[in-house]
Amino acid sequence: MHPSLAQVHDRIELQKSALPQMYGDVDFTQTPERYTQDVAESSLPPSLHNMAPPPADMVARVKAYTMLGDVTADAYAALMGEYGFRRLVDLLTTACDEGLEAVPDAPPELVALITEMETRPDWLDMDMVRKGAALNRLPMAVTSPWMIRGAFLATFMNKYTALPMAITGTLGYSTSARRVNETATFFTVTTLPGALEPRGEGFKAAAMVRLMHSMVRFNILRKMKSWDVSVYGIPVPQVDQMPAGLIDVFLLAYQMLDEGRTEFTADERARVEFSRYRCYLLGLPEDLLMDTPQGIVDIMNARGASIRQGFDDETCGTLVRATLEAYLPPDRKLGHRIFNALEKRLARLVLVKHFLGGDSQKAREIGVPVGPLDYAVAMGLFPYISAKMALYRFALSVPGLRGIADRRLTARIRKLLKRYGHAEFTSDAEAYRPAVPVAA
Repeated sequence: MHPSLAQVHDRIELQKSALPQMYGDVDFTQTPERYTQDVAESSLPPSLHNMAPPPADMVARVKAYTMLGDVTADAYAALMGEYGFRRLVDLLTTACDEGLEAVPDAPPELVALITEMETRPDWLDMDMVRKGAALNRLPMAVTSPWMIRGAFLATFMNKYTALPMAITGTLGYSTSARRVNETATFFTVTTLPGALEPRGEGFKAAAMVRLMHSMVRFNILRKMKSWDVSVYGIPVPQVDQMPAGLIDVFLLAYQMLDEGRTEFTADERARVEFSRYRCYLLGLPEDLLMDTPQGIVDIMNARGASIRQGFDDETCGTLVRATLEAYLPPDRKLGHRIFNALEKRLARLVLVKHFLGGDSQKAREIGVPVGPLDYAVAMGLFPYISAKMALYRFALSVPGLRGIADRRLTARIRKLLKRYGHAEFTSDAEAYRPAVPVAA
């Protein structure tokens, strides 16, 4: 059963008394400038402006969670003054790898974080999650390496939601490749067999991502005097985790409703449960994790319609260009150089088609023009990717070949993880820079 709206607001207000060093000066009764109730002024694509509005209760929850951080992980991150950020990372790593019993005198905040993540919600069916992970191994191994950079750009298309990353200094030209690869690592590693179990690689990655986001919140709220909560709200609020965590099932649900279908197939349900549980491990409130096609579409649209539109070149444009110019492979071998050159062109098309509404003029204005060569590359690569996906789908549908195909995909994912490199999932306040004022 979902908490009432009153309980949601109590949870949000609790941040002030539970973590006064972070939230003591925050007025949780205010509505930040980033929030809007006018869909015409929102970040929702124009094609969805005439949609049936989401339920009022859902809209109210999205608005409330705009001011929610991650109370459990934030409390652990707030120990940085006592332990230092590197020590906190090491303790969390040990707890994830070996269990809390391997951490003598573990801080209560660390115990609370691991315990919360190990507590399984009533709706969880781990067999479905395991099946969903297996189903996601195919696109993660074959399609995602070509698309991850383009999908990552969604994070930068709004000045209100992109600002924390601009402040942290982790997405400049010199370090943008590392963050893209870390994002790829997280979503890739979670699809491995057993990854989301306690001691699993995906479980650990989720814990590290939660700590990283909480470190960002702690450092910005404590040290960045230019951060204006009345404008931006809480840094990296829970609702901003939804697009990355739920985009695949949102697209699935949207397509289903367009086809007139309202019930998931068994395989579709497994994919949904996998994504929901991954989001749960990341700390998203359960009442944001809908389990029906209409519910998923409504909650995602409610979130998109709640964020005021806005693109400024100093914040958004710089992040987009830095990400598109980054060299992602680990070395300069010929094969990797060719891959990087081709994949960057696909990323440009993803940017224009999915985040700029097909507006190639806007792409030129922000310094990432799309030309005939980009389309030519896509025309050559997409048939290759589609054919490879089809061959694997066939093999996975044949009992005698299914195990072999899955082992090959798992090996491919391991190889990709090696290429992406070791993910730190950390945020060092020494690299932060002042916030850029956001014009109304």
